Amino acid sequence: MNAMKKFWLAALLAILPLSASAERIKDLASVLGVRDNQLLGYGLVVGLDGSGDQTTQTPFTVQSTISMLAQLGVTLPPGTSLQLKNVAAVTVTATLPAFARPGQAIDITASSIGNAKSLRGGTLLMTPLKGADGQVYAMAQGNLLVSGAGAAAAGAKVQVNHLSVGRIPNGATVERAVPTALGQGDYIHLELNATDFTTAMRLADAINRELSPYQEIAAPLDGRTIQVRAPQGSARVVFISRIENLQVDPAQGSARVTINARTGSVVMNQAVSLENCSVSHGNLTVVISTDTTVSQPAPLSDGKTVETTKANIDIQSDKGAILVLKKGVSLNEVVRALNSIGATPQDLLAILQAMKSSGALHADLEII
Repeated sequence: MNAMKKFWLAALLAILPLSASAERIKDLASVLGVRDNQLLGYGLVVGLDGSGDQTTQTPFTVQSTISMLAQLGVTLPPGTSLQLKNVAAVTVTATLPAFARPGQAIDITASSIGNAKSLRGGTLLMTPLKGADGQVYAMAQGNLLVSGAGAAAAGAKVQVNHLSVGRIPNGATVERAVPTALGQGDYIHLELNATDFTTAMRLADAINRELSPYQEIAAPLDGRTIQVRAPQGSARVVFISRIENLQVDPAQGSARVTINARTGSVVMNQAVSLENCSVSHGNLTVVISTDTTVSQPAPLSDGKTVETTKANIDIQSDKGAILVLKKGVSLNEVVRALNSIGATPQDLLAILQAMKSSGALHADLEII
């Protein structure tokens, strides 16, 4: 009995690491053709409390207002100069989700393109939203929701959050559907979020093992695309749902070090390793300061009072530290070793680049 318990315990321990690292296919890949589309429009926000565009500096706001009034049957006399304070020109953006149908409501965002001080309390007038092909796919209108607040008086100004961008939940109505290729042909194609041949092979094996153990229906076309034979009609939706929830162990990513040169942040994954190398680290600081003094001539002399400058130069050199790193060390050991010699994130930029150039760092170095 004890031997049987030990057997099942060993089997459970062998399975746990695999299930802990397994991910759903839904999180690793997407179905070709199932994608969002970006929409863009230009419109006017009215009803602002004197915080709209200054018409002398944003003539396009005046032109848009005159054009809108003309479409509503209001004709202004030639040469009329409009002094608008409650109108702002905005760009309206939205994301049209996959399989959106006419009549469906989507969220929109309105952003000021002029010099309006605030869009708080404004109303967006009817604005057509177009896709990349120039066709109108939605119409937007509604009251803006601005999460900021601000006030100004006597030269003082207080502002909380951003006032020149507003959002309208369900502010646009879909007018045109975007056709998809999901229901066409005998195959669907899964696209990995990141190119990896091993993950593509494991994903295809998981689909064949779970859904068609006697016939191969999935095959990787390359390191990113997997072709899967799928049924037609409504059964295809059920089939894709089953695929999305299958568990796959993705391959370990390649060793990579990502460096942000602007912020000094360094991110390394677990696959980073080193060859035997030595790192010498030291700081040289040069401080130059200038003191300005006044040279005063002696009494009853013909001298003039002049300014003189005196430069002080101070050079400080920290003691360099030499660190020996052994071959095959892990990420934690690399970070701990570099921190032990007092390396800051900015120092890591130069150290890691030098280690990569010398061939001691086994990782792809990416600078963003």
